[in-house]
Amino acid sequence: MKKIEIKTAITVFDSFDELLEDDKSLMNDAIKARQNAYAPYSKFSVGAALLLEDDTIVIGNNQENAAYPSGMCAERVAIWNASSQYPNKKVIKLAISASSSTHIVKEPVAPCGACRQTLSEYEMKQKEPIEVFFMGEEGKIIKTSSVLDLLPIAFDKSFL
Repeated sequence: MKKIEIKTAITVFDSFDELLEDDKSLMNDAIKARQNAYAPYSKFSVGAALLLEDDTIVIGNNQENAAYPSGMCAERVAIWNASSQYPNKKVIKLAISASSSTHIVKEPVAPCGACRQTLSEYEMKQKEPIEVFFMGEEGKIIKTSSVLDLLPIAFDKSFL
């Protein structure tokens, strides 16, 4: 038997003002996308913004429907949107912002497990890491250098 430890390094910014200007701009795109989310059932809106290698920004937001919970998360809407419109362009960064219509979200909201799996597929496909920034409505922002920092033992095509 062998024990293996997996460590993930994250960067925690205490406020929006600590971000670099380009990262602030991308997070602002995520915030704008969040404001257009369709979340009448969960009351929890999420916006995502992807920066592609040619500086194209692709956004997504969560979309719910009456057959709740069969909606779709913002991160998957954004990555699938990017893949369908720009199939050969690499994703450099992802910014995510979440809010609630019932309370102020002060803690960073990380992607759900399904989104982590989907995002990891694209990161492995492009063979380059995707930086991930995530926040609530206010407060701290967390940055990882790679999606695989969020999902270190990922399922991929090599298992198939």
